[in-house]
Amino acid sequence: MKRIELQAYGVPEDVARCVEAPDAGPPQNDQVVFDVIAFPINPADLSFCRGAYRLKPPLPATPGAECVGRVTAVGRDVRYVAVGDLVINLERENWAQQRCVRAESVIRIPPELNPRQAAMLRINPPTALLLLEDIVTLSPGDWVIQNAANSAVGRLLIGFARSRGLRTVNVVRRDDVIGELGVLGADAVVRDGDGLAERVAQATGGARIRLGIDAVSGAATARLAACLIDEGTVCNYGSMSGEPPLMPTADVVYRGVSLAGFMLGRHLARRPIAEVRALYERLAAQMLAGQWQAPVADVYPIESIRDALVHAQTAGKHGKVLVAPNGPLH
Repeated sequence: MKRIELQAYGVPEDVARCVEAPDAGPPQNDQVVFDVIAFPINPADLSFCRGAYRLKPPLPATPGAECVGRVTAVGRDVRYVAVGDLVINLERENWAQQRCVRAESVIRIPPELNPRQAAMLRINPPTALLLLEDIVTLSPGDWVIQNAANSAVGRLLIGFARSRGLRTVNVVRRDDVIGELGVLGADAVVRDGDGLAERVAQATGGARIRLGIDAVSGAATARLAACLIDEGTVCNYGSMSGEPPLMPTADVVYRGVSLAGFMLGRHLARRPIAEVRALYERLAAQMLAGQWQAPVADVYPIESIRDALVHAQTAGKHGKVLVAPNGPLH
């Protein structure tokens, strides 16, 4: 089979190579084998290739935090999934044509799901949902502010918030996405930068905002904090700036604004596997009902991983770059 390997950490398109590797082989009693239908290239995958991610395994290493696949074999003790089932995988190393994983690591999803969308089900949708559910108790009518609002998580969060009766202030760096976010249901869209708190107050009529969601870090974290009421919470889940989140002493000490962190794996690990499966069933049902979808910029064969990685890092692209290891997506 083919898989992507890193022989070194560095510029993603320079260090990622498509290589021949042994097939997965038959599963052990508690394992599942599946063919990978598609995988997305996420910012965390790019950081992994650069050696800048929190996980940095010995080389050679295979990237890939998520994928969608179809089961081809199951161990004799496996009852949850069967041959032919469509699944997503909670384990890593998914940039390959085939995977063999523990049965408890796969989540069965409806067979009628569009594989392009199912490939992106594992990380961004639950991240957007749990950012609204796990950090602060929110009620219909409450406001939430987020930066990186044009990101995949940001777009999903707008829809999830709207379905719960929450209102969103969406901070962006480009004027050309303002209209798009409005179509998704954004209540207010403002440009980032100095004076953000004043622009947010004007756009929301002085709304009292308790939760800020930060994917940029650096000074952007401080700008979000300035938009919150006393005792509000900024939740950081990423660092697009490459900097640590910054919070002014005056906001932390005198106003009581707190900084929380979110990592999907940590929040899923708090839940029993039955609850994790139910979470993904809920998200898959919403996808089937047409309540949300994520844009796809393009789909590449696994042999063209270099081109796919270059595209994934192109500024202004519209949607996620996918790779289809076993042939075109239908």
